[in-house]
Amino acid sequence: MNDAAAPATPQSDAELLLRSDEDAVATLTLNRPRQYNALSGGLLDALGRALEAIARDESVRVVLVTGAGPAFCAGHDLKEMRSLPSQADVDALFARCSAVMQRLVGLPQPVIAAVNGLATAAGCQLVAQCDLAVASADARFAVSGINLGLFCSTPAVPLTRNIGRKRAAEMLFTGEFIDAETALDWGLVNRVVPPDRVLESAHDLANKLLAKPRDALATGKALFYRQLEAGLAAAYEDASRTIACNFAAPSAREGVAAFLEKRPPDWK
Repeated sequence: MNDAAAPATPQSDAELLLRSDEDAVATLTLNRPRQYNALSGGLLDALGRALEAIARDESVRVVLVTGAGPAFCAGHDLKEMRSLPSQADVDALFARCSAVMQRLVGLPQPVIAAVNGLATAAGCQLVAQCDLAVASADARFAVSGINLGLFCSTPAVPLTRNIGRKRAAEMLFTGEFIDAETALDWGLVNRVVPPDRVLESAHDLANKLLAKPRDALATGKALFYRQLEAGLAAAYEDASRTIACNFAAPSAREGVAAFLEKRPPDWK
C-alpha cells in the first residue's frame, strides 16, 4: 500500500493507464510512477474500462499488464482512501477493485502480468489474478497490510488460489516480503528474468499463446476457472461437456487432422 504524495493536478484516465497494441497484443501500463502505480479510484476505473473494451476487441489475442517506473503496483492509494468522506465510499472502492479483478478472469484473452518491480497488497493481488506472470529478478512481493493493522482480505482471495494455504497465510499474517525466486518456487509467477528483459520475456510468452487457436484458449480459460470452484464430480462433468464441444469446433477439427496428416495446422 502506498502513502506517497498525490500530484497537484489529477491525471486523466488516458494518462493514468496507457494502452499500446502491437501484433494482437494489448499492453496496459499502470502510469502513476511517482505513486508507485498505486491503484487510485481513477486508475481502477480506467483499468476496468480498458478491460471491458478489450473483451469486445477481436483484434486483441493476449493482454499484458505492467507498471511505469521502478514499481509494478504498490496497492491501494492510502492517502486517497483516508480522504474518502464515508464508509460507503470505502465499501464502493473495494467493490470496484474486486470487480476489476474478476474482469481479468472473465476476459476471454489470456492476461500476462509483466512484473517490473515492487508488487504489494492489491498490486500483489493483481499479479495473482492475472493468468500468467513474468517477473523481474529484482521484483519483490508482499501483502503487507497487516503491518498497518489492515489485513489484506481481498488480496487473500487470488493469493490462496495461487500459492496454497500455508504459504499464503504466512505472507498475509506476517506481511513480510518474498523475492522473485521465492515467488517462482511458490507458484505466484511463471518466469523470473533479468530486469531489462521483463517485457521481452512477456512478449515471448504471448507469442506462444498467439500460436494457439483463439477459440480453444477462450474456452479453456473459462473452463479452467470454473472447475477450480467446483467439486470434483461437477468439475469433471463441466470439463467433459467443454472438451466434447471443443472437439466439434473448426480449430480442433483442423488441429487433429493436421496431427494425423503430419503437417502444421492451418488455423484461421
